Amino acid sequence: MQSAGTLHGQLQRGLGRAARRAADRPGAGEYVYDCIRRDPRWDPQCEARSLYYARLMVDLELPVRPVAEHLFDPADQGEGDERRVLLALRVLTDLARLSRREAAGVLRRYAEEGTHWLDAVEALIELGDPGPAAGMEALVDARCDDATLNLLIMGPSNPVIESWAARRPRIADALSRVREKGRLRRTGTGSGATDRSRRSEDELLELARRRDDAAVGAIFELGRRRAPGLLDLAEELLPQRPSRWGGAVCRALREYGPEALPRARAWASTRGGCADMGLVILARYGTRQDIPLLMTELHDALERRDWGDAAGPIEGLGRLRAGEAVPLLKSAWTESTYAFLRPRVLTALTRTAPHTAESYTIEGLWDCEEGVRQVASQTAPLTRETRIRLQRLHHDEAEEPGVRAAAASRLM
Repeated sequence: MQSAGTLHGQLQRGLGRAARRAADRPGAGEYVYDCIRRDPRWDPQCEARSLYYARLMVDLELPVRPVAEHLFDPADQGEGDERRVLLALRVLTDLARLSRREAAGVLRRYAEEGTHWLDAVEALIELGDPGPAAGMEALVDARCDDATLNLLIMGPSNPVIESWAARRPRIADALSRVREKGRLRRTGTGSGATDRSRRSEDELLELARRRDDAAVGAIFELGRRRAPGLLDLAEELLPQRPSRWGGAVCRALREYGPEALPRARAWASTRGGCADMGLVILARYGTRQDIPLLMTELHDALERRDWGDAAGPIEGLGRLRAGEAVPLLKSAWTESTYAFLRPRVLTALTRTAPHTAESYTIEGLWDCEEGVRQVASQTAPLTRETRIRLQRLHHDEAEEPGVRAAAASRLM
């Protein structure tokens, strides 16, 4: 990862400031291609980059050919690293949405010839346009076993799948099975939940300690009741190695509210096996007395460059409008290689220092993260430049619905 002070480093991080200045910088296009070829995301499962790079390719009038050459490089042969091509396929998908039709042609060719062909098939299905995927039903039918075919069809009604089903009986049968399962799921009964609701807290705790399938339901019922016994159970389960039951306890405790604060403060201060859960509760429900601890946690996380650990303290300090956190928030915005952190940072800045946040909200209209663009659309000062950008976000069919709605609301 390049320095955050360079255009290349800012493009890698998906920062709006880089998208705004790229058109004026010679060589910016090669940086964009480099980011697509060498996925810079800290966590590809959470972070967005594809629409950001696709828009840059449109704005800089960059051809699709270098992306295609990357996909069909000899390094893709054999087993190949799937991550090597995933971002490029996602960029092509968004380019097709942005009316660069040649991108859909590259996707189709990769679906036919590429090592990770299934990812390209999923991208063509996601586009929802039967045109680029026409005639591919034979390939899908031949290459997909029943489980894979069901996965392709698991989403909502899709014109691509329906066009294939009209021509291939096996795809039509799979589509019918998936729809029938969905219908049965919607009409199913909740007898298990009813049974748990009739049990006492002690009975539920006994069920939860069995660590079987029924234990998860018991844990969630204890959480629904906000039973004090679940806090004791957390101290038993969370210090142990991660498990589905410990995960269920964490999910249940997130909704407990201020009544869990005394225990959460004890957990967070002792730094034992429950410390992470304690910080989550403090971030959601803590009071101003918890600001020093949250500040320490944020400072330490940024020092370690552990961006995931920084998320909770940032949310908590923003909720508490802790002005002393502003320098750390600004540093996190610029330096973090975890773009998924920035929606939290921008929300915290707008709450703690609205005037300081203005420049960040303007920049945020060009950010790679949907959450940042949505907050920025709601809060950025209205100038000639921001109005033009809001117009583009509102009318861009490739944009996420929440961002489009926020942009439209500001323009009314």
